[in-house]
Formats: sequence, structure tokens, C-alpha cells
Amino acid sequence: MTLRRTDRLQRLSLRACVLAAGLWISGAAFAADLSLAAQDLPPPQAQSPQAQQQISKTNLAIARLQDITNRASELATQALAMLGINYRYGGNSPDTGLDCSGLVRYVFKEALGTDLPRTSAEISRVGEKVGKSDLQVGDLVFYNTLRRGFSHVGIYMGDGKFIHSPSAGGQVRIESMDESYWKKRFNGARRIAAGEEESK
Repeated sequence: MTLRRTDRLQRLSLRACVLAAGLWISGAAFAADLSLAAQDLPPPQAQSPQAQQQISKTNLAIARLQDITNRASELATQALAMLGINYRYGGNSPDTGLDCSGLVRYVFKEALGTDLPRTSAEISRVGEKVGKSDLQVGDLVFYNTLRRGFSHVGIYMGDGKFIHSPSAGGQVRIESMDESYWKKRFNGARRIAAGEEESK
């Protein structure tokens, strides 16, 4: 039994490392693409006012995309570092254990400097509502696990997976949102920007 659990933890750790490496590589490639694109632009004095305005809008959009990529990478890296931490009801520190909202609060505080409310229900009112088909790495996913809405929360990691601190006796782990248990209990998702505190 212990050997099987160790093998499972090793497989999860390997998947986490691959995911983190993928996020780092895609972020580096994205930054390189932006640098090359900037080199291809003509000098500002050679552009019409309309072209300059369009380039300004494009630069703003690129900056927002880069911000999303950086945010996702920071959140994912911090969350993956919590794999294997023991569940503890009311826990808010990796040293003593984390419950589901404690994990989310700790990761967002460390990665973005964002202070979130204590419970998953309170966290569900922060940020911007996101559709399931529009999920991005770092978004929060909520579940009804205690016969009440938004009683459980995790962090979306991409590819239909989320990381969470499940329940007593468990440890922080990655699971598929497509498993029937989670599919039936999905309550919604939220996206929280750095420093964001009010719901939209």
C-alpha cells in the first residue's frame, strides 16, 4: 500500500515537473516572439497616425497577454510546490497543513501578493466569473462537496486538471475535472487578477 502511494506521488511529481517546464518554455517562446515582432516594426516617424494608433492598441493587447502568461506561470509554479502537503481543516500554512481555501490563499499570496478571503464561499465572490470552456491556468474552480454551493475550491492547471487540498487524510494533489465526482459537483469558476479584491 505504501509502495503504491509512493509510486503515485512520484508520477504526480513527474507530471507536475513536466507541466511547470511546459509553462516556462511557452512563456520564454512567447517573450521571444514578442521581441522578434517588435524588431519588424518600422520606426515611429515613418508611420501614419492611424498606424501608430493601431500599433499602440496592439502593444497594449500584447502586454495584457504577457501579463496573463506571467500570472499563470507564477500561480502554477507556486501551486505545484504544494503537492503532497497534508490536508488540515482550517490550515493555512504548508508547515502545518492546508485545507482547500488555505491552499488557494497561500498560493495567491505567494505568487501575486493577493489577500483572499478565508472560505471558499467568500472567495467565490472575488474576481470575474469565467465559463468552463474559457478556463486559463490559475483560474479558480469551485465545487459543491458538502451539499452547499462553493464549499470546495481548487486552482485550474490546464488540460482539464486542477490542484486542490481534498479532505481529511488526503494531500494536495492534481485531479481531472472530467472525473464523474467532480463533473457532477462543478459550481463555476473565477479569474482573479493581482491585487483584486472586489467581485465583478
